[in-house]
Amino acid sequence: MKTHNAENERIKRRYLAFQKEAKRHSEASIDGIAKALARFETYTKYKDFKAFHFQQAVSFKNSLAEQKAERSGERLSKATMHSTLANLKRFFQWLADQPGFRSRLKYTDADYFNLSEKDVRVATAKRDQRAPTMEQVKYVLGLMPAATDIQRRNRALVALTLLTGARDSALASFKLKHIDLIAGCVHQDAREVKTKFSKTFSTYFFPVGDEVLVIISDWVRYLQEELKWGNDDPLFPATQMALDENGQFKANGLKRQCWSNATPIRTIFKQAFEHAGLAYFNPHSFRHLLVRHGEVICSSPEEFKAWSQNLGHEQVLTTFTSYGNVDLRRQGDIIKNLSKPKLQHSPDLTELVRETLRQVNQQARV
Repeated sequence: MKTHNAENERIKRRYLAFQKEAKRHSEASIDGIAKALARFETYTKYKDFKAFHFQQAVSFKNSLAEQKAERSGERLSKATMHSTLANLKRFFQWLADQPGFRSRLKYTDADYFNLSEKDVRVATAKRDQRAPTMEQVKYVLGLMPAATDIQRRNRALVALTLLTGARDSALASFKLKHIDLIAGCVHQDAREVKTKFSKTFSTYFFPVGDEVLVIISDWVRYLQEELKWGNDDPLFPATQMALDENGQFKANGLKRQCWSNATPIRTIFKQAFEHAGLAYFNPHSFRHLLVRHGEVICSSPEEFKAWSQNLGHEQVLTTFTSYGNVDLRRQGDIIKNLSKPKLQHSPDLTELVRETLRQVNQQARV
């Protein structure tokens, strides 16, 4: 049974290099493109790309609706179908302009990968983002044990995520030199910290409670004063594994190096919420929590702009549109309260709305 096409592999390698080096896409995006191409080749039984016909796109699109996801066993979501077909459309548009393909492929043939307008609306619909409440996170922190080095690390990890909203990839790569307890911030230096789009910025601790700050402060001091670790040592070291008396691997303290990826961090969060008897919330959900918290306590455009920058957003509009959806319960409370008489509108709130609308209009003209 045919498992690959040598000529296809060469052109795919060129395209993936183009997306990475010229278009500057992330590794995750490159993986998504490669997966889409693999799905299509499997369906066509690795037929040469030069033999592409628009009917292949139509047939593949129909078959995609019947395919099932490997993990859930359920049919692919509209969002997965949309991203897969969009990647294939861009690939064949690029391919139609390459030497050796111009006479064989039509640029417009790639349009047959389009989903129906109805399916696109379903795939791209914005849905309410799940996020824990401040009380839930503090409840989880209060129940997390701190008897061993590993337990103290885990509790400090959750605490710093609440204090900064840092992404899990950044948390995995932080070193002691990146946290400044005196200034009350972490420096997300893209030369050493794995930040989104390799942006460098500083995040000052969000005002979420002194008890949260105490947890991370005690952890840093423990690493520096008790373990005698230096600036280049990890803030959240990986777990050291060793063999027990039965020849089985078990946790054996801390390893003096950073995690290689963020998978252990998500596991720690899952175990912490399960231990508290709550539904699991991943590290990224804390960013949604912090945005909602900022919407409540910020009272001027300048304050919310600073809040937005603290999350690493260059534009406050990103905070509003990507993270600023009002929680459904909060939405109901706001609508009900609108019926109550108000003395006057806050001038700061009015200015904040005006500034947001101005940014929306500027972006629309670009």
